[in-house]
Amino acid sequence: MKSPLEGLRVLEIGHFVAAPFATRLLGDLGADIIKIEPLDGDPVRQWGEQLDGKSLWWSVHGRNKRSIALNLKVPEALAVVRSLVAHCDALVENFRPGHLAKIGLSDESLRKLRPDLIIAHISGYGQTGPYKDRAAFGVIGEAIGGLRHLTNHAPGGSELPPVRVGVSIGDSIAGLYAAFGIMAALWQRDRPAGDRTGRSLDVALTESVLSLMEGMLPEYGALGKIKAPSGGAIVTAAPSNAYPTADGQWIILAANSDRLFEKLANLIARPDLLSSQRFQGNYQRVANAAELDRIISDWTRKRTAAELTAALTSADIPGTKVYNAADCALDPQFQERGMVMTVDDPQLGRVLHYGVVPHVPESPGAIRWPGPPVGAHTEEILVDLLGFDAFRIAELRASGAI
Repeated sequence: MKSPLEGLRVLEIGHFVAAPFATRLLGDLGADIIKIEPLDGDPVRQWGEQLDGKSLWWSVHGRNKRSIALNLKVPEALAVVRSLVAHCDALVENFRPGHLAKIGLSDESLRKLRPDLIIAHISGYGQTGPYKDRAAFGVIGEAIGGLRHLTNHAPGGSELPPVRVGVSIGDSIAGLYAAFGIMAALWQRDRPAGDRTGRSLDVALTESVLSLMEGMLPEYGALGKIKAPSGGAIVTAAPSNAYPTADGQWIILAANSDRLFEKLANLIARPDLLSSQRFQGNYQRVANAAELDRIISDWTRKRTAAELTAALTSADIPGTKVYNAADCALDPQFQERGMVMTVDDPQLGRVLHYGVVPHVPESPGAIRWPGPPVGAHTEEILVDLLGFDAFRIAELRASGAI
């Protein structure tokens, strides 16, 4: 069966995380991704754990993409980019605002080559505004968008620095928005009553994070309340937190409806909690969440994570231990749904990859190949797509363009 985006071609002029993550999502669903890399490769090739000098993360991050290595400081390389644009439906980039225009690849000039081109710009603060020229990475977006404040320990709980989520979440969220925006723009362009018009998308890391902050802004606007970090708890519902186990792990349980709280009270042999005014309804449980968490912790500390997970599952209460990498890799649910896949990587051997999201059973995406070497598809693209002959390619090599 054909993948959902088979036949779509996207040009990536991206580096690090945000733009490459957007194109990875599109590539997983079948789009032909042509990734332009500098001659020494995307910097992410040097990130994370290495095997024989090659990044294991890159195997996933660069998968389903064709790599063409170009030196964009050379005019001949920019001419190749312009030739590629004419064959692409969309372009994704994440340089500082104005950088592409500065090197001769403005939106206007690109649309002279492909009038209906969809262009997604991803940047730290957006293409406009007083901060647009500031340097930014995902961590900056997480900080200015309010996330780093909310992921911290509860007030008074620690004097350590605000806690990071643990992955490049700001970049990935921006990449998700860019991929979604590209598909929305393509729908307006290509649907039966479409306008065949190109569009430019402006995705900011800071705004991508801010948009996820739930009630933070409306609560401040209406009440003047600054939402505080809450550690492992959910401040709007209780009980819902992380609780210690007898074997030194943590269990997450969420019994934050009246019916679930009733099940939990019976499970921990504390039916008296149900008649206490302090725990009547969610509002009262939230007000007395600290006491409730102590009671639950006394129960969880006497049992292992496996025992607790089994007990909560049997009682139909949402709960699980906090997974590490090994737990994720061995989990039967992830394995059954193809979310942990073994991929043969010519550079690394057998590598575990994340599966394709979303699942589309009638037209599934696939991992067609892992992240390729730098420029692995340069000649293939130049010959098959652009029709360059051996003499033209030799000229490009001599000029330092490829």
